[in-house]
Amino acid sequence: MLGAGQAGRYVDCHCHMTAEEFSQDIVEILERSRNGGVRALVSVTERAGELESLLHLSERYPSYVMPCFGVHPIQSTADGYRSATLQDLEPALEQFEKYKDHLVGIGEIGLDFTPWLTPTSKEREEQLKVFQIQLDIAKRLDLPVNVHSRSAGRQTISFLKEQGAEKVLLHNFAGRPSVALEGVQAGYFFSFPPAVANNDQREKLIKRIRMENICLETDSPALGPDKQERNTPSNIFIPCEYIARVKGLSSDTVCEATAHNAFRLFPKIRFKLNE
Repeated sequence: MLGAGQAGRYVDCHCHMTAEEFSQDIVEILERSRNGGVRALVSVTERAGELESLLHLSERYPSYVMPCFGVHPIQSTADGYRSATLQDLEPALEQFEKYKDHLVGIGEIGLDFTPWLTPTSKEREEQLKVFQIQLDIAKRLDLPVNVHSRSAGRQTISFLKEQGAEKVLLHNFAGRPSVALEGVQAGYFFSFPPAVANNDQREKLIKRIRMENICLETDSPALGPDKQERNTPSNIFIPCEYIARVKGLSSDTVCEATAHNAFRLFPKIRFKLNE
């Protein structure tokens, strides 16, 4: 079991704890995260075959690792990466229903219109369909969605609104502030990883989004403070301190506000913490 450490203040709303990069030392990583003040980890999946590993990890750490299941808009293959298809989603459909009581959300889902990954309109249309089906499942199961939106910020927010999505986290959003504000008006939340501290382009965006709509994430093992090094949830203090500087607030205020926002968006986290 994890050591007592600190009681935990931060909530990491988007990380990948079943990633291959953590396969050799996951216990040590979780220990370090708990001791670094991380209270809960919302761990997402990218493909259907990942759920079993995530549920196993969550069973080992039931009040710490919070499962979020979905099929990512970009899928890895032996040859590289490609846009998601309905065939990628098919094996996940039964799992959503079977394990709904274990999940705190649906994700990582969304849109990725990076030109070299999704070059044709046919691929984009199928990706939209994969997204739509998972949004429908989230609505039916009354679960929030953990959303990816690379090179598709405007399209993603417009589509979420069209589909009537209400409980939404837009992770690592990099679109225009004006587009983000459309999401804020819809009640959506936005989370930022450690890498944000290395990119002043996000400063205007963070300034415009009110604290009531901001969460913290690490996107571990990616998007850390150093591109060459594996990111871990213990780095969550970095976006917290960056947001505090940009907003002119204390780190404690940002930490408390973002945790409160996480509990509002993912109400099952609080329930699992009290189990």
